[in-house]
Amino acid sequence: MAFKFVDNYRERGARKKLVTQLRDERKIEDKRVLDAIGKVQRHFFFDETFWNQAYRDIAFPIGEGQTISQPYTVAYQTQLLNIREGDKVLEIGTGSGYQTCILLELGAVVYTIERQEKLYQRAKLFLTKMGYRPNFFLGDGSRGIAECAPYDKILVTAGAPFVPEIMLKQLKVGGTMVIPVGDEKSQKMVTVMRVSDTDYERIELDTFRFVPLVGDQAW
Repeated sequence: MAFKFVDNYRERGARKKLVTQLRDERKIEDKRVLDAIGKVQRHFFFDETFWNQAYRDIAFPIGEGQTISQPYTVAYQTQLLNIREGDKVLEIGTGSGYQTCILLELGAVVYTIERQEKLYQRAKLFLTKMGYRPNFFLGDGSRGIAECAPYDKILVTAGAPFVPEIMLKQLKVGGTMVIPVGDEKSQKMVTVMRVSDTDYERIELDTFRFVPLVGDQAW
């Protein structure tokens, strides 16, 4: 990035307005999630030419066929995870790194994996410059990161055709996975809680549209 990290009055005001919109219109209730979104400077994830788009409640292209997720989607998924300080969280699909920063602001210990090398390198450099320190991995996120398991929470930020069994086995008992599941056009947001070594509870929620999860255990 060529620009300096300058968070001026205009961007702070736009971020505050976005938080109000998520709370009052989108009905995001978790104050900690809203506070994290109010703190992470989303415009830095955009080319400076498009800073005026950064605090609109929309997804936006970041290259390599991927997007930075709509703020509502980030808030919705994060709220479902119910992050607690010190939770060990696996994030499937680093992308821009914006969602990663939200998780870190909530006190999670984040393991994030990205299959696109350009996005991986960009996010690793950029988040480090911003002062964020997740654990970065390059590879097939549809397989999770077995060597670092188990996890308290798993967040999948791309649409999957099914819930990968290999990921479920990386959850701690009592842990929760949030994953969009469906076809390539739309997905249901699904939460899966591991209640024992062999048993899981699954709940289907609202409909979303994500870029597809690509990999050995996905599309």
